[in-house]
This record gives sequence, C-alpha cells and structure tokens, in this order.
Amino acid sequence: MGIFSKGFKKTNESFFQRLSRAIVGKSKVDDDVLDAIEEALIATDMGVETTLKLIDNLQDRVDRDKFMSMEELVGMLREEIASLLDVENAVEASEPFDLGHKPLVIMVVGVNGVGKTTTIGKLAARYKAQGKKVILGAADTFRAAAVEQLVIWAERAGVDIVRQEMGSDPASVAYDTVKAAVARDADVVLIDTAGRLHNRVDLMNELTKIRNVMRKVIPDAPHEVLLVLDGSTGQNAFQQAKEFARATDVTSLAVTKLDGSAKGGVVVGIVDQFHFPVKFIGIGEGIDDLKVFDRKEFVKTLFSLEDLNK
Repeated sequence: MGIFSKGFKKTNESFFQRLSRAIVGKSKVDDDVLDAIEEALIATDMGVETTLKLIDNLQDRVDRDKFMSMEELVGMLREEIASLLDVENAVEASEPFDLGHKPLVIMVVGVNGVGKTTTIGKLAARYKAQGKKVILGAADTFRAAAVEQLVIWAERAGVDIVRQEMGSDPASVAYDTVKAAVARDADVVLIDTAGRLHNRVDLMNELTKIRNVMRKVIPDAPHEVLLVLDGSTGQNAFQQAKEFARATDVTSLAVTKLDGSAKGGVVVGIVDQFHFPVKFIGIGEGIDDLKVFDRKEFVKTLFSLEDLNK
C-alpha cells in the first residue's frame, strides 16, 4: 500500500464490505453487482451525480466486454475514477504549485474548523524543508485563536509571520505580508483568511479586497487560491466548495481529516462537480501528514483489492 493507505483504510474497508456481500457466489457482473457498487460509492459520499456517471460508464464497458472477473471490474472502476480526477489533463508533479513566481503567493480559504490554519503550517514546514524562505500572513483577524495558532505554527516551522491586532483589517495584513515578502526576498507567501460563511456578500467583498490590495504590490497575486475542505464532513464539504467557488476564484483543493473517515469518495465527487484539482491530502495530525496528491495512487489505495481478497 502507498502513502495514502493510512488515510483511506476506513473508506476502503467500507466499500469492499458492501461489495463483498453482493458478489458472493457470482460468476459474472450483473445488475445486482452494479447496484451494490452504486450503493457502496454513495456510502463513501462520492455524491449521487458522480456515482451515477461512474455506474453508466461501467455499464457500457460491461455490456461491451460481456464477461469479466471481479478484479477486472474493480480495475475498470479505478480507471474511471482516475479519469474523473484528471481535471488538468497533466502528469502528476512532485511540486503541485508553480514555484516560478517569486514570491509565490497562496491565499488559503475555508470555513473555521476544517484544518485551514494547520494546513498552512504544514505547507510552511514543507517549503521551509525545501530551503525556501516563507512568510505567513495572519489575515484571519476575527478569531484570536486563529492568529495564535498560526504564530505557533510559524515558530514550529521556523518561518516569519506578519500579524496585526485583533479586529484589524484583513486586507491590511495581507498587504503588509506581501510587501514584507518582496522586501525580504521571500520565496513563498501563505495568507490565512477568515472562515466565515454567514453572509456570502461579506465573504466575497473581503476576499476581493484582499486580492486587490495584494495586487498593488504584486500585480498577479495571489497565484493560487487554495480551498481547504474537511473530507470527514461528506456532503457539507460539497456545500462549502459551492459557496467558496461563488465567493472567489478557487484554483485548487486541500482535503483534510480523511484518516478517521469512511467518506474518502467525497474527494472524487467534489473534483468531478467543481473541476478543482486536488493538490494536497491531509491524512493525520503530524507535520508530515500533508501529502502531495497523486490521483493514481489515491485510487489504488481507495479501492485496493487486498481487502476484497482477504
């Protein structure tokens, strides 16, 4: 098993427990087996629309090939899911973001509680380990805990942080951060933002203002808008993706908290519905538990036949 095995063990077990019950004694793929796959995929929170798309594709292939083993069927399922995840039509790279920008400015968005600040800290540590000079911007000025948590992560990662008093204008913090990054010849800037969805207009205005003030210093900033989602929340993650897609130009995803959940299919559903590429997966609390997303390894781990053959 690969690096994602820890993160998707529960999803894998849940899927194959359901599938195994449906295929006992079966010698071919029939409607009952396809119905069992549909039920199992929906249980992983892949979403009805994405699940039906996969089942239709599988049905077409089964009709063409007439007979196939269960191993072949699971192999086809992997191929179909990997295809849905390939929203950029690109070969996976070891570095998800274009480091050709100097500094690379990443604005991180997401609701409170999804692991946004922790993800920023882990990204900071990752870039620091690569020898990059990193600066964090504590632009979530509405929660004292958010700023304090980011300060702790900055110290842990050994990177600089720009902060202001509680209640300060988030755009002002972002402006100071990118200005400091240029002055200090930084390589990467990570801007934390407030995770409030109570009023979409307010959120949109705030994120737009942050973008505009950063562009006074760096005309094409931010280079990435990374949306952090809690994968364990299932369908709630879909709603969050929808809201932030309306509020700002999301460019990529980091999906967290998948190690304790049987809902790993949510990753597939969100990518299929919104066409945001997944860049990182959070599969634990450790500083190294933010992994670069590899769709082929993800699918291999998500639907591993090791559990089916036990």
